[in-house]
Amino acid sequence: MAELDETARKLTIKLVYYGPAMSGKTTNLIGLHDLLSPDLKGELMTLETQNDRTLFFDLLPLGFRTPIGWLVKFKLYTVPGQVVHDATRKAVLSRADGVVFVADSQRSQGVNNAESFQNLEENVRRVGLDFETLPLVVQFNKRDLPNVLSEDEIRERWSAAPWPLVMASALTGMGVRETFVKLLEAVYPALDRSFSLHQTMGADARSFINAATGEPLGNPR
Repeated sequence: MAELDETARKLTIKLVYYGPAMSGKTTNLIGLHDLLSPDLKGELMTLETQNDRTLFFDLLPLGFRTPIGWLVKFKLYTVPGQVVHDATRKAVLSRADGVVFVADSQRSQGVNNAESFQNLEENVRRVGLDFETLPLVVQFNKRDLPNVLSEDEIRERWSAAPWPLVMASALTGMGVRETFVKLLEAVYPALDRSFSLHQTMGADARSFINAATGEPLGNPR
């Protein structure tokens, strides 16, 4: 759950990128760091193993100030994809305000995607979050590779799912910003109910999303 500091007039929001090993979670954060231009953008911090897989998490701090002076800060994390680091996954997932599930579009990765999504659902419940109401976006990454599931196949398989689906190639930047915007759209209503983003902090849904991405109010993409 987001952390509110009324004295400092600051709200800190936690967003987590989850998915199987090597699905492109870290590449998404690298892409966001390059693509977004909010008022405040920190350095991308990573900790990796010898084989270049993220061991603990990446952290990308972003933020902006509302028109009446509140600081809204985002902390974006990725979890390790390897099963042996499940305890770290749960620690990173704890108190998340929203999640992007990054799936691998390659046909050979169907089982890994399914197992990882099931693990996400289980860990969400284990850390005390409500999977039914948790803001969630599903991204199918690596669309630039050969032998991937077609978009029609993916949408047919996920037709009963209530979450937004985004097709992406994080390596080229395609779908990276769109995924983040979809997550912000899903997260905003819950945060507004809990913290009165509009009335108390002066951030309606449109200004919240535009400020978080660095998009001028009068020129939405």
